[in-house]
Amino acid sequence: MNESNKKNIGSQTENNKTQDICATEHTQRIGQLKTFNHIGKALTSSLDLREILKILMAQISELLTPKNWSLLLIDQETSELTFEIAIGEGAEKRRNIRLQPGEGIVGWVAKEGKSLVIPDVSIDPRFSKKTDKVSGFQTKSVACVPLMVRGKVLGAIELINNNNDNSFSKDDLLLLETLADYTAIAIENSRLFDKVQELTITDDLTGLFNSRYLQQFLENEVERARRYNYKLSMIFMDLDHFKDVNDKHGHLCGSRLLAEVAEVLKRMVRSSDIICRYGGDEFVILLPAAPKDKAYLVAEKIRWAIKAEKFLQEEGINTSLTVSIGLTTFPDDAKDKVELLQLADKAMYSVKNTSRDGVAQS
Repeated sequence: MNESNKKNIGSQTENNKTQDICATEHTQRIGQLKTFNHIGKALTSSLDLREILKILMAQISELLTPKNWSLLLIDQETSELTFEIAIGEGAEKRRNIRLQPGEGIVGWVAKEGKSLVIPDVSIDPRFSKKTDKVSGFQTKSVACVPLMVRGKVLGAIELINNNNDNSFSKDDLLLLETLADYTAIAIENSRLFDKVQELTITDDLTGLFNSRYLQQFLENEVERARRYNYKLSMIFMDLDHFKDVNDKHGHLCGSRLLAEVAEVLKRMVRSSDIICRYGGDEFVILLPAAPKDKAYLVAEKIRWAIKAEKFLQEEGINTSLTVSIGLTTFPDDAKDKVELLQLADKAMYSVKNTSRDGVAQS
C-alpha cells in the first residue's frame, strides 16, 4: 500500500471517528432535550408546592450527584432565606437555619441573581461556615443558581460537594440552571394560585374568612364531629349600634372599626378555631371539639374583651363597643349545619332585640 493510500485511509478513519463523536453528542443532546421537556412538563403541571418540590428532589437526585443539596426560598415578610429542601448529611439541622440577604454563597447568589461554581470554598470570601457549624458537614465545593422568574428572585438551589470528589462542571451548572428556571416558574404559579384561592375565601377588609369559606368549612366540620363523636360549637356575634358609628364618623371609620374588632377576636380564640366575617357587622366563630360550657366561657371572654377595648384611637375617637352573641352546639342543639347557623343567629337576635351586650344559648 503506497503512502497516499495510507493517508486516505487514515483520514477516512479520523472522519469516521469524528462522525461517531458527533452522532453520540447529537444523541446525548436529544436525550437531554427530552429530559428537560419531561421535567418542564412535570414541574409546571402542578400547582401544589409540595408536589413541585417532590418532583425537583427526584430529578436532582437522578441527574446530578451532590453529596448535599438544598433549595432555599426567600421569606416574603423578612427577606430571609429559609430551607424548603435539605438533602444529605446534617439535613435536619439545616432546616431550621435562616440566612440573611447576602449571607454566604447562597445568600450572595439570591441577592445578586447570578449563578456560581466554586471549586474551593475555603478561598472564597463569600463563603460562610454558619451552616457547616450547625450541620457538622464540611463544604468543599459549591454550585449555586438563583430561582428567578420575570427578574424576581424567589430563592436559590445549592449543590455541595460532588460525589465523585471533583468540582462541579459547567455542564452541571447549565443543567442546574435549566432545572431552576422550570422550578421558579412552577413555584410562582403555585403562589399565584394560592393567592387567588385566598382572595376567594377571605374578607378584604378584616383578613378573616368570609361566609363562602364558612359554608365549605362548616359542612366538613359537622361531618367530622358526627364521625368522631365530638361537640362543635358556634358563636354568632353582632356589633351593637354599629350604624351609629357609620352615621356619626363615616363609613371609613366604620370599616376601620370592623378591622380592629377582627384583631380582638384573633387574640381571643385558639389556633384551631375559625373566625369568619359573616356579613356587615356580623361575625361567626366555629369552635371544634368545644362543648357548650367551654364555648360559653369563650363567648363571655370575647364580650368582655370588646367591651373593655377603646376603638379608633388613631382617629382620636376612642369609642367603646358592645356585642350581642348567640351560642349553639352540634349535636346537642342542631342536627346539621343549616340548623346550627339558624339557631345561633336566632339566639343572637334574642339578645339584640332585648338587652344587647349579652350571650344567649339556644
